[in-house]
Parts: sequence; C-alpha cells; structure tokens
Amino acid sequence: MMRSQTLSAMLLALLAWAAVMPPAFAQQVPLQDKPFAEHKIVLQLSDGDARKQALVLSVANNLLKAYDPDKVAIEVVAFGPGIDLLLSGSERRKQVESLIAQGVRFDICLNTVDTIERETGKRPEFIPAATPVQVGVGQILFLSESGYTLVRP
Repeated sequence: MMRSQTLSAMLLALLAWAAVMPPAFAQQVPLQDKPFAEHKIVLQLSDGDARKQALVLSVANNLLKAYDPDKVAIEVVAFGPGIDLLLSGSERRKQVESLIAQGVRFDICLNTVDTIERETGKRPEFIPAATPVQVGVGQILFLSESGYTLVRP
C-alpha cells in the first residue's frame, strides 16, 4: 500500500512539474506536411540587415522557381534581429505572405520576442501567418536532424 501511495505521489509531482515547465523545454514545431518533397531546406535569418533579409526572400523564391513547390520544403527560421522581417510593420510583409501562400514556412523565435518585450515593455506584433517556435536555433537543429539542409544566405 505504501509503495502505491509513493508511486501516486511521484506521478502527481511529475505532472505538476510538467505543467509548470518553462516553454524552452517545449517540443519544436512538427515538420511541414510535404510528403513528396525531394529537397528540404532551412534558411537561417538572424540578421536585421535589409539586404540579408532580401537575400533570404530571393533564395526562397529562386528555390520555388527551380523546383516544383510540392517537391521542395522550405523553412525560414528567424531569430535575434532577423525577426524584424516577420514583424507586422515589415516593409516586406507582402513578399513574406506571398511565399507563405506558396508553401514556405516562416518560423519566429519566441525567445527573441520575449526578450524584446522584457527590454521594451511592449510585445512586438508579428505576421499572423508566421509560425511561432520557442527556440529558433532549436528549430534549426531539429530540422537539420530531420534531413533539412541548412543554408545561411
């Protein structure tokens, strides 16, 4: 009887711990649903420079032109200053949304968003079509381990 109570207490403690776990321990976002993709590319965007952001968009566009959109899975992971591209007021918002409509996924790092909120007192608004991931670099690692090729334009 004592063993059963101890086990129950441990299980309750584990469940309570899991409920309050920091989001950094959250699982990364699942892979895109592209069953026929022959090529999988993750584009890293960690720079706020407008030229680098334009280059990432250009690379994604060129990949869509070079390969059938069903044959290529493209994921852009933005973290640090790179999230500027995915903020609601971005001058390239229409380009990003056009690429999303063509199947490109844009991930935004919530750790970066949280840091900006902590530092400025205001949570930045990002494009609703962007996919929030808790840890941008963790998402890149997850994708790389899942067969994606990392490209840092």
